[in-house]
Amino acid sequence: MIDKRVASPAAAVADIHDGATVMIGGFGEAGSPIELIHALIDQEARDLTVISNNCGSGEVGLAALLKARRVAKMICSFPRTANSTVFPGLYRSGYTRLELVPQGTLAERIRAGGAGIPAFYTPTAVGTPLGEGKEHRRFGDREYLMEHGLTADFALIKARRADSHGNLVYNRTARNFGPLMAMAGRITIVQASDVVPPGDIDPEAVVTPGIFVDRVVHVPSPAHESELVAAGASYP
Repeated sequence: MIDKRVASPAAAVADIHDGATVMIGGFGEAGSPIELIHALIDQEARDLTVISNNCGSGEVGLAALLKARRVAKMICSFPRTANSTVFPGLYRSGYTRLELVPQGTLAERIRAGGAGIPAFYTPTAVGTPLGEGKEHRRFGDREYLMEHGLTADFALIKARRADSHGNLVYNRTARNFGPLMAMAGRITIVQASDVVPPGDIDPEAVVTPGIFVDRVVHVPSPAHESELVAAGASYP
């Protein structure tokens, strides 16, 4: 088995290229890989397409990546939340485009992409602006529209514990998108607050098997997005 540990967040994201599609975990700070995102800002890749549940909070993490004008397009479910201070202006100016996707559909599009399923039908968004221009089909007595699976060049996710082979355990809501993105990213990069030798994680507790993980970075004391936002922090 391959030891997938890398020395630092900077080393882990060094090869993310201009124009890459990047999935970024989230669903609250439990799943937000802030250290990896900040390393990506320092790395200076541009014109990114980012797939995430939301557009970040305050001026740290994903919001900081947007503020640095590195993101050409967002694919997400919640582009504006209580602390979304960056994205609305970028969207109104036309700098960052938005593809709005209902949350359940977003999760299923990522899951489908990771499973090699190119498309599927769902009744969600039928009869709304989100369904315009998409293929429609009737099954039984109900109308459905076709959604395409999503994959990415890179996936940046956060785990509570990892072993050196890349087997992962998550913290609470990080499990909502983290496992799906790990499967859908061609290169999956994980920051974990606890990295242990192989065998130290009960196999029955493993959520993401190491086969879906390419790089593991030990971040023993990860930043908490809510604390940074409350303190008025910004990055860089």
